[in-house]
Amino acid sequence: MKKIPSYTSRLRKNIVVVPEIIDSCSGIRIFGQLLKSFLFTTDVAIIRNTNANAIIAVYPFTPQPLISHALILAADKPIFCGVGGGITSGNRSIELAIDAEFQGALGVVLNKPTPNDTIRKLKDKIDVPIVITIVSEKEDIKGRIDAGVDILNVSGADKTSDIIKKIRDIDDNVAIIATGGKSNETIQLAIETGANAISYTPPSTAELFKEVMLKYRNE
Repeated sequence: MKKIPSYTSRLRKNIVVVPEIIDSCSGIRIFGQLLKSFLFTTDVAIIRNTNANAIIAVYPFTPQPLISHALILAADKPIFCGVGGGITSGNRSIELAIDAEFQGALGVVLNKPTPNDTIRKLKDKIDVPIVITIVSEKEDIKGRIDAGVDILNVSGADKTSDIIKKIRDIDDNVAIIATGGKSNETIQLAIETGANAISYTPPSTAELFKEVMLKYRNE
């Protein structure tokens, strides 16, 4: 394999780097862009300082267009915006998804409780990929696929690989993003069992600051 030329700088060398093993997955090609690594964050500073291919911007509050707009505006890479599906559901989720697409989101992410009927309605309204989060083997995976979901986002902790295997038994072609955990071994297992791309949770800003402060004190 040829060596890949690399450029960095004194000011931009301290970035959040995703594990290199993620490069071994197939990736998901969306509108011509090949995406292998997804960073799970809504921190604008981290979004601007990472080598991940894309961002999954989901947060545990009612989705707000202003937040999606700010993230899309600040990002220098594709954003997949959370549009509810749990507490925020039905027509409101559909309206949030339409707004996110109009603002430039490359995809929208729905929560586990989203009814399949909402997915069908949304599929008729937007032209970007619909992502649904899968957290258990017991979920109606086939129903999700039949409803029109484009990407399954598997987040099953230590059951992630088992869920991926079940999905692949149902559909060998559907796109899968999976949480890979923190180790190369768990990421590799997710890829081997069928994940096309990996989502990675970065350290928090506080944790990153702690490392910087320790360095300063030692100096």
